Amino acid sequence: MTTTADKRAAFRALHEAGCFVIPNPWDTGSAIALRSLGFKALASTSAGMAWAMGRADGAVTRDEVLAHLTELAAATDIPLNADFEGGFADDPETVAANVALCAETGVAGLSIEDSTGDAAAPLYEFSLAVERIAAARAALAGTGVLLTARTEGFIRGRPDLEETVRRLTAFSDAGADVLYAPGVHTEIEIATVVRAVAPKPVNVLAPGLSVATLTDLGARRISVGASLARTAWGEFLRAAREIAATGEFGAFDRGAKGGELNALFAGRS
Repeated sequence: MTTTADKRAAFRALHEAGCFVIPNPWDTGSAIALRSLGFKALASTSAGMAWAMGRADGAVTRDEVLAHLTELAAATDIPLNADFEGGFADDPETVAANVALCAETGVAGLSIEDSTGDAAAPLYEFSLAVERIAAARAALAGTGVLLTARTEGFIRGRPDLEETVRRLTAFSDAGADVLYAPGVHTEIEIATVVRAVAPKPVNVLAPGLSVATLTDLGARRISVGASLARTAWGEFLRAAREIAATGEFGAFDRGAKGGELNALFAGRS
């Protein structure tokens, strides 16, 4: 039986060399399906979870996320990284307390971002952002949980590469194991980030470049965020709109076969 400690050790080993894709399931079924395709680790998606609950991204509570992570972590025998958003608090002390609760769900890693949720001031002030990462690191001491620090400027209207590098470097110094700047997407930007925090591993949000190219640029981990969830929702909405607009059911021909899905989930109660 694969234990939580086994998963955490395996997750750390994945970050030691090479490059791997870590796709993002939004529920137990999608986690099992991704595991069946041979992926070595998974990551939660806050947006995908929220949409499955009929809410907008960011409109879920800490306790709902903790319950979701507990379910996902137990769904497969491979490591799970938690999208733990901003730690569900502003101050470092509460971030640390929440991170400790997240570790108890059985995840192998978790990410903390520097986004405030305030469009007027979308990123935490620099020193506070660093203190939040340091607090998260301290809360994870002795757990084996990998800490990913995210700076969100490129997706929050502040696409400043110099500031992004400044924050990631400081986060690394504060104890982050992995660095991540979603929205950084050109080869020059990615290579700059990789060089700045080396030898720490860098996660890249799939930017349209191939795995081979991202490997050559030095990325260690590639996540897809909410893109798989968006793809599933896109096909669902296209099929439903076709029925509503035309009364035709041709989209069903593109669906997975019931037998295939039953076989995939057989044996689970």
